[in-house]
Amino acid sequence: MARTRAGRLFSRLTPSTERTLSDVLRTERAGGILLLLGTIAALLWANSPWSGAYDTMQNTVVGPHALHLDLTLSTWAKDGLLSIFFFVVGLELKREIVAGELRKPATAIVPIVAAIGGMLVPATIFFVINASQSGGDTAGWAVPVATDIAFAVAVLSIVGKWLPNALRAFLLTLAVVDDLLAIIIIAVFFSDGLSFGWLGASLACIALFWFLIKKGMTNAWILTPLALLAWGFMHASGVHATIAAVALGLAVPAIKRSGERQSLAEHWEHWWRPLSAAVAVPIFALFAAGVTIDAEALRSAATDPVAQGIVAGLVIGKPAGILLFTYLVATFTRASLDRGLSWWDVLGMACLAGIGFTVSLLIGDLAFAGDRASAVKMSVLGASLLAATIGSVLLMWRDRFYRRVYASRSTPAVEPKLLPAAPSGDAAEKLPA
Repeated sequence: MARTRAGRLFSRLTPSTERTLSDVLRTERAGGILLLLGTIAALLWANSPWSGAYDTMQNTVVGPHALHLDLTLSTWAKDGLLSIFFFVVGLELKREIVAGELRKPATAIVPIVAAIGGMLVPATIFFVINASQSGGDTAGWAVPVATDIAFAVAVLSIVGKWLPNALRAFLLTLAVVDDLLAIIIIAVFFSDGLSFGWLGASLACIALFWFLIKKGMTNAWILTPLALLAWGFMHASGVHATIAAVALGLAVPAIKRSGERQSLAEHWEHWWRPLSAAVAVPIFALFAAGVTIDAEALRSAATDPVAQGIVAGLVIGKPAGILLFTYLVATFTRASLDRGLSWWDVLGMACLAGIGFTVSLLIGDLAFAGDRASAVKMSVLGASLLAATIGSVLLMWRDRFYRRVYASRSTPAVEPKLLPAAPSGDAAEKLPA
C-alpha cells in the first residue's frame, strides 16, 4: 500500500456525508424497529399453530406465466420488494462516490480497506470450518460478509447518543462499501443460466434511463415503466434482479444542476428511503425470517458446519477483519485515530457490522437454494443478535465515557468561595474563646 501524508482516521466529514448521516440517523431507526417487528412476526407465525398458513403464503404463486414472472410471494419479496432497498443502496453509492467520503482517496481508503477486511476474514473462517469438516458446504462462504445497515444504525442510535459523528459516519460508509461488495458477489457468483440477450435488453433500458435523466427527463410515467422493464429483463437473464435496481440508482446524477436545491440522487433518496426502510425490508423479513425453532432444530444447527461458519464469520471474523485492516491502514499510511477516539470505539463499530441480517439471508437463500434453510436462518439471526449485543455493550461503555467528557467540557468551573479575612485587634478580642 502506498504511503501517503500522515493524517487522522475518522476526523473530518464532507458536507454531503454530514447530510446523509443526518438523514440515515433520522429514518433508519424507525426502519430498524419495523424490521425487528417483521422478524418477530415471522418467527411467531412460523412457530404458531398457524404455521401451515405461513408456508402457504410463502409458496403462493402470482404473476403472468407468459413473461416468466409466475413467482411465489416469497420470491417477489426477495427479488421485487428488496429491489427498492438496492435502488436506495445505488443512490447512496452514487452520492458517496461523487460527493461523499468515497470521493477522495484520503477519506475513501479507510472504509474501503475495512470493508474488504470485513469480507475476506469471515469468508475465510467460513470456508475453513466447512472445508475441514464432514458435511460442510463451502457454497455459503459469502453469507457472513454482509452488514445490515438498518439494524446496525438502529442499534447505534439507541446506545451511541454521545459518540463522535465521525465514528458514526465510519459505520455508515463502511456499510455502503460493504453493500457494494455484496452486490458484486451476488452478480458474479450467483447468476444462474446467464442469457446475454435478456441481459443486453436490461442494460439497454438502464442506458436509456440514464440518458433521459441526463437530458432533464424526470417524468415518473416514463421512467418507472422503463425501470420495471430493466428489472424484468434482468430477472429473465439469470442475473439477480436486484442488480438492475443498483444500476438504476447509480445512473441518477448526484451533482446539483443549475437552479436545483439538491441533486436528483439526494431528492430521490429522501423519497425512496422511507419506503425501503418502512415497507420493503420489513416485508422481506416477514417472508425470510420465519423458521421453526425447537430443541431438535437447535441441536441440528449447532452441529452443522454451515451454521458454525456463519456464526463464527459474523461474530468473530467480521469485527476482526475490520479492526485488523483498519490498523493496517493506520500503520502503512502513518495515520492515527482522531483526537479523543480509541481503538475500543473502532472495535465496537466493527462488532455492529457483524449484524448481517437482510443481505445475509438473501445470499444464504441464493447459495443453498432452499436447502439448509433452517440452519442458515437460525445462524444468521443468532449471530446478528450476538453481534448486536457485544457491540452494544462496548459502545454503551464508550458512550458513557464521551458523555463524561462532554459534561466536563461544558460545565463552567466553579470559583471557590472567599473566606472572610481573619479578625484582628479589638474584633479579635470579642470572639468567644
